[in-house]
Amino acid sequence: MAVLPTERVGAASAPPGRLAAPASPTPASPSAASGGGARPRPVHGVRTSDGVPLHVEIRGHQGPIVVLSHGFTVDSDEWSPQIAALAHRARVVTWDQRGHGKSGWGDPANATIDQLGQDLAAVVDAVSPCGRVVLGGHSMGGMTVLALARQHPEWFGTRVAGVFLVATSAGQMVSDGPLGVLHAAARRAGLLPAVLEGARRAAPIADALPWRDSAVGRWLVRRLAFTPDATDEEVRRLQAVTESLPLPVSSAFTSSLLAHDESASLTALARVPTTVVAATGDRLTPAAHGQRIADALGPRARLVLVEDAGHAVNQTHHEVVDAALLDLVDGLRHR
Repeated sequence: MAVLPTERVGAASAPPGRLAAPASPTPASPSAASGGGARPRPVHGVRTSDGVPLHVEIRGHQGPIVVLSHGFTVDSDEWSPQIAALAHRARVVTWDQRGHGKSGWGDPANATIDQLGQDLAAVVDAVSPCGRVVLGGHSMGGMTVLALARQHPEWFGTRVAGVFLVATSAGQMVSDGPLGVLHAAARRAGLLPAVLEGARRAAPIADALPWRDSAVGRWLVRRLAFTPDATDEEVRRLQAVTESLPLPVSSAFTSSLLAHDESASLTALARVPTTVVAATGDRLTPAAHGQRIADALGPRARLVLVEDAGHAVNQTHHEVVDAALLDLVDGLRHR
């Protein structure tokens, strides 16, 4: 079983039930970037409830099934370090969320967290119609898992054996800071729907403009996803992935992300072992969001706080995230 650190570097021991991770970042190794050499096998014919085809892959031939859901504006490749860590330990399923990566798109009206929960249900049905699975999600992928928990609470403790949440939130995404003030003001004035609709209509035109690979874009990616010590290579790599997502797709999801509230689904997660990874330097889903999830889940939850890490913690500090995931999966193997 993987052993997680139980003390902060240079600090006192962590409180009971809370694990503190070391602060030093460890960039993904070449073997991690390639998925550890595990050859993916496509899972054909996976379609959503509204007919959108999903790109689903599975690696490995033995062990528990681990289904990983990626975050907003990226694709399933973001899990490469964790895929490598799970090599020969599990059957790892990754999928591209609708509109992302190699999956289809469909009606923009269905670009909601609720629909993503239904999409994840289709993936689980396809890869494990009878067996048990571990569900993992980063950022919007974690929200997808929470949506599934609301839609199918009976799965948790039966079909779902454990949950792994990384840099995600159960709600109140824009409750703090300048963005929260602007969002609340627009909502009170009744302007929010018009603002979001205007952004949606302008997206196809803006998508054709030469805005990609700009210095401003790199600054935003660095600020929102990383801590200041991130390398230019890390920032450029994530910038290229996020900017490859068409603006009509990202704008279509915006309303659902702003309104996201799946706090009621935490009751279902409390039935299974759940690990919550939060990064102290995360500006998109601050560590307080992970803390609130873990507190709501109670004694079966484990909170891993990664010091001096940003939203892309599963890439920049993958060894800590890998260890937390292995600890969860290996613990379930011995149940």
